[in-house]
Amino acid sequence: MDAHGAVDHPSAWVTRFASLIPSGEVLDLACGSGRHARLLAAMGRTVLAVDRDTDALAKIAGPNITVLQHDLEQDTGAGISWPFAENRFAGIVVTNYLHRPLFPSILASLAPNGVLLYETFARGNGRLGKPSNPAFLLEPGELLEAVCAYSASPLQIIAFEDGYIDQPKPAMVQRICAAKIGRDAAPEILRLN
Repeated sequence: MDAHGAVDHPSAWVTRFASLIPSGEVLDLACGSGRHARLLAAMGRTVLAVDRDTDALAKIAGPNITVLQHDLEQDTGAGISWPFAENRFAGIVVTNYLHRPLFPSILASLAPNGVLLYETFARGNGRLGKPSNPAFLLEPGELLEAVCAYSASPLQIIAFEDGYIDQPKPAMVQRICAAKIGRDAAPEILRLN
C-alpha cells in the first residue's frame, strides 16, 4: 500500500468503464504498480504502461503489456516531454496522478472513438490524508473543465464524479469517463448496460 491507497486492486472506476475502450492499444499513464495494466491485459487489450520508476516497471512487463520508463514531468526546455503521437491510443487510463500541463497532450493522443478514464485527488483530500499539497489536488469541476477545454475534438462525457469516496480509503476525488467522437463514431459502443 502507498500514500494513495491500495495499489493491488484496480480502481472501481476503471473497472466499471474499461469495457468501453475499443480495440487498440491502451496507455496506462503513470502506471505505478501496474494494477490497471494487468486488468486491461487480462481483458485482452494491448497495454503500454508508462512510469518513471524502473523498479515498478520491471514487475509489470508481461503478456500484452509493454513498459516504457519515462519522466512525464521532465522539462526539455521546449515544454513537456510527451513521446506519443496524436490519435494513437484507443484508451488512456490515468489514476492518482496530476500534472496539469499534460492535459492537452493526453487528449491529443486519444484516438477518435477512444476512451479516457481519469481519476485523481481533489481539493479537500488533505483533511483525509495524502496528497495534501494543493498543487496535486483538482479544484471543484476542474477535471471536467480541463478535459473539455483541451480536447481539439468533440467529446462524449459518459460519466463524471466530484466528491468523497470511502474505498479503497477515504478520499476526495474527481473522475471522468469520456470518449473522443470521431467521424465514424458508433454511439452504441458507448451505451452502458
